[in-house]
Amino acid sequence: MVKREERIVILAYIAVCIIWGSTYLAIRIGVSDFPPELFAGIRFLIAGSLVLLFAYFKGYKFPENVTDVKRQAIVGLFLLMGGNGIVVWAEQWVYSGVTSLLMAIVPLFNAILELFLPNGPRIGWKGWLGLILGFSGVALLVLVGSEAKIVDVSGGILLLLAAFLWSLGSVYSKTFKASGSTVANIGIQMFAGGIGLTIIGLLLGEAGKIHLTGKGIGAMAYLVLGGSILGYSSYIYILQKWPASKAGTYAYINPVVGVFLGAVILSEPVSPYVFISAIIILGGVLLVQLSKTSKKVEQVSAENPNPNSDLNSNSKKLIRST
Repeated sequence: MVKREERIVILAYIAVCIIWGSTYLAIRIGVSDFPPELFAGIRFLIAGSLVLLFAYFKGYKFPENVTDVKRQAIVGLFLLMGGNGIVVWAEQWVYSGVTSLLMAIVPLFNAILELFLPNGPRIGWKGWLGLILGFSGVALLVLVGSEAKIVDVSGGILLLLAAFLWSLGSVYSKTFKASGSTVANIGIQMFAGGIGLTIIGLLLGEAGKIHLTGKGIGAMAYLVLGGSILGYSSYIYILQKWPASKAGTYAYINPVVGVFLGAVILSEPVSPYVFISAIIILGGVLLVQLSKTSKKVEQVSAENPNPNSDLNSNSKKLIRST
């Protein structure tokens, strides 16, 4: 039984690595036929509605009061309207593989922002070295990649902002004790982000630019069912069986999948500088993750013994744009 359960967890982990790594490709395909913000907004409105309906009919607990709903909505606005919305906008001209690689720096921003939390994890000299390495890899990718026409400076800056907003929402989610079930809270986050993105798309006049094509609808369906529902539910299952640190290692594999699929399916150019930058960035992220002290984490666990709340705080920061 244990072996069978472990095999299921491993299969779920592989699914997350592949599905979430491929969402950048699906976004790139989708925005080629569909206005970006409405594309993202409709995706999360559909996904959020499905998740909320599922939570309601399954009898899962919803947040206890309006304040808790607002907090979950704010998390969704940071992660999805801010982080994912900018990713979708940038992928109109930035290659999907490069996007997946630049978004791998989210843990670096997390580490910096967590320094401002009273009980947040701290990093040692390895962590600071990792931060320097990681951002050096980003600089190399953007500056050299701009000359090679792989990514321009404006696209790189936008994606750095997307990663920062994603991290800001992630760290903000740790500043309050979540009420309600994980599923219900995720549904609220998705729905709030979808509303924000849809409003932005309408204000930008994207409604008149909608062209329904089989390719665009297919990309939308894949992101709703694959990225937002199947991928995320698999990740939630993994978190219940593995430590968050082990489950979070998917972030090292997503860029590899993203670069590979972009090159094979969309013939995106891959220069040696992309591989060098990938090694530097992911090496920096690994150093930061390894340097985080466990003492602070234990303090948080002692203050917040509710396993559902821990699952919420770990889960919110990794909703796929996914």
